[in-house]
Amino acid sequence: MEEVIINIGGMVYLMAERPVFIANIDRKDFVEKRNIEFEWFPGFSIKQKQKSVQSLHENINEKYPILKVLEVSSKSDCKLGFELSAFNLMVIGKNNAAFSVESAFQASKVFEFGGPFVDLYQKNSREAKKDTRIRNSGRLLYFQFFSRKFELEPKTLFYDWLYINALYLNKELSNQVVEYDAFTDIEFNPQKSINCQARAAALFVSLYKLKLLDRAVTSVEDYKEIVTREIVEKNTNKEKAEMQQLSFFNTIMDE
Repeated sequence: MEEVIINIGGMVYLMAERPVFIANIDRKDFVEKRNIEFEWFPGFSIKQKQKSVQSLHENINEKYPILKVLEVSSKSDCKLGFELSAFNLMVIGKNNAAFSVESAFQASKVFEFGGPFVDLYQKNSREAKKDTRIRNSGRLLYFQFFSRKFELEPKTLFYDWLYINALYLNKELSNQVVEYDAFTDIEFNPQKSINCQARAAALFVSLYKLKLLDRAVTSVEDYKEIVTREIVEKNTNKEKAEMQQLSFFNTIMDE
């Protein structure tokens, strides 16, 4: 829902609706989405964004008082939520080479007229997201993450896989995030975007609680089987089969 103005007793409020993603081990997709209406504070400053987050969380807690909610974005006033932003969550390779989840996501896009733009791994998150080639290269066809190809369906599979693996490798953050069970992203508007870091965080927590997380990060095939609940044909090539997903993440910077 876009922001709307309402008048209550002569007081004018700007209202908006955003989702909260709840880790739910009983759901087939492991994540429950609930839309919450709240007062929106316009403006681009972090202070205004944080006011909106506070309003959103107050309304969530009023409806679902048992939930422990975390804002996952660069606008979060919580250090953990800030560090869990895809803009700030880093993958560290050999020789301390590093890139953010956001940069990797943008660098992996393959379009009709270009991509993947692997130079974006060396850009910061904001530069990668705003690169003109991302907007001017035609229709998105698939994702190419180094030697791995990911189709566009299921829609959030690649983004979630990338985020979950990056978070899994950061033990300090992963040990903290599982203390929460609901996540928001004030910057995410479902009418304009598909992928959401708050949803990926909720999925991570559900997999952890179900004791499926270690298997999910073992290989792309295992991850797909778990999150899509479909049988995936395993790679029978011995050399590739022995190349585990975490080792892949640890060595990709050498490619």
